[in-house]
Amino acid sequence: MADDLVVVRGVTFAYEERPVLFDVDMAIPRGKVVAIMGLSGCGKTTLLRLIGGQLKPQRGDVLVDGLSVPSLGEEALYRLRRRMGMLFQMGALFTDLTVYENVAFQMREHTDLPEPLIRDLVLMKLHAVGLRGAWHLRPAELSGGMARRVALARAIALDPMLILYDEPFAGLDPISLAVIGRLIRTLNDALGATSVVVTHDVQESLKVVDYVYLMSEGRVIFSGDVAAVHASRDPYVRQFVDGRPDGPVPFHYPAPPWQEMLDHDYA
Repeated sequence: MADDLVVVRGVTFAYEERPVLFDVDMAIPRGKVVAIMGLSGCGKTTLLRLIGGQLKPQRGDVLVDGLSVPSLGEEALYRLRRRMGMLFQMGALFTDLTVYENVAFQMREHTDLPEPLIRDLVLMKLHAVGLRGAWHLRPAELSGGMARRVALARAIALDPMLILYDEPFAGLDPISLAVIGRLIRTLNDALGATSVVVTHDVQESLKVVDYVYLMSEGRVIFSGDVAAVHASRDPYVRQFVDGRPDGPVPFHYPAPPWQEMLDHDYA
């Protein structure tokens, strides 16, 4: 549909002999914040890499703004990527550059803007995440939450149409976590962008997203808006959302019967 910025059609992907995704379908509407949730290893980050063109599916297609990402040549792919922003896990700031230089990097790399205009834009982006006064600091001088906010300022440096977030809440204290959540929502709406948030932080995500895809073992097992997530009686959805230790995903790793193991010599 024209209203969908990202469309994933029947995507199957494997790393060599290890299958990761199986016939996945998704549609990310323009202007919305969409979460892709699931346990570690279910294929969430792989989907982001397919959307960004780092990987190509063995079967199926990934379309961004009507363009088939796996079919793009190098120049066309780079042109499309300039319209995307990416917030990596743990921020991934350039450690030898200041906060200011980190945010200015994309502007200098991909545009011919004069330095006075770059200065104004960098300060605007830093102001949007509350860190204009930290422009001179280096990443080692930042807290985890501050580093993530600088990374977010860098991700929106070129006013992207699509922002991809890879575990934006990982490792944050409760205050920083809430701040990042609000920024994801506010910046998406202010920029008129579309956001895809890969996460397993259920409670914080459900406060800011419009729609949820829940994955398990490389497949989409549930999709719906936030109200549908809360209302769902599906056992897997309830186990994941409520954080129950046992359910469709077992707490115990498969093991032989107790007596058989007690009788075995492990020396």
